[in-house]
Amino acid sequence: MEINQKTDKKRISAIARFLFLSRWLQLPLYLGLVLAQCVYVFHFWVELIDLVGAIIGDKESLRHILHIVSPEEGEAPMKITETAIMLVVLGLIDVVMISNLLIMVIIGGYETFVSRMNLEGHPDQPEWLSHVNAAVLKIKLSTAIIGISSIHLLKTFINATAYDEKTLLAQTGIHITFLLSAMAIAYTDRLMSMTLHNSIAESDE
Repeated sequence: MEINQKTDKKRISAIARFLFLSRWLQLPLYLGLVLAQCVYVFHFWVELIDLVGAIIGDKESLRHILHIVSPEEGEAPMKITETAIMLVVLGLIDVVMISNLLIMVIIGGYETFVSRMNLEGHPDQPEWLSHVNAAVLKIKLSTAIIGISSIHLLKTFINATAYDEKTLLAQTGIHITFLLSAMAIAYTDRLMSMTLHNSIAESDE
């Protein structure tokens, strides 16, 4: 048995080993996404602190909040309102969902394309990581993108009077496109799984 294992290792050519090691070139990309995650955390706290400051009457925070909730074509409100607070909170939720998307890309991508993390049995192991592969990762990402698109669409409809009909229709169309794309990815993955299952069943027979 040991002789066979040694023989298999010798069969790996230097070019194949080099190409396989090239997967580590993705590591700086994932580290860059970790840095992007830090930027989102900083942005989240800046927006949250300004929201609290605007509510308690800080003029600079109020000016910033009113600026970010005002559409480019509409008039800026003169005071903090329930709608303005809701738009800011939806923006914070949007940041959280994008951060979740980053986590899935960083951890799932590293586990799938770079190296195993060996987190089996760890109490904080994500539930989806135990069966992650390229297909599952695509479905997870498409679902996350749909959630992010839903938040943007909700923000637009809350402040719908400030947008023209073309903008509303365009955002709705984009969201529907995301939905159809996710359904197509899930259906394709289902077909591939059924084909693989049928092939295994035929080989067993």
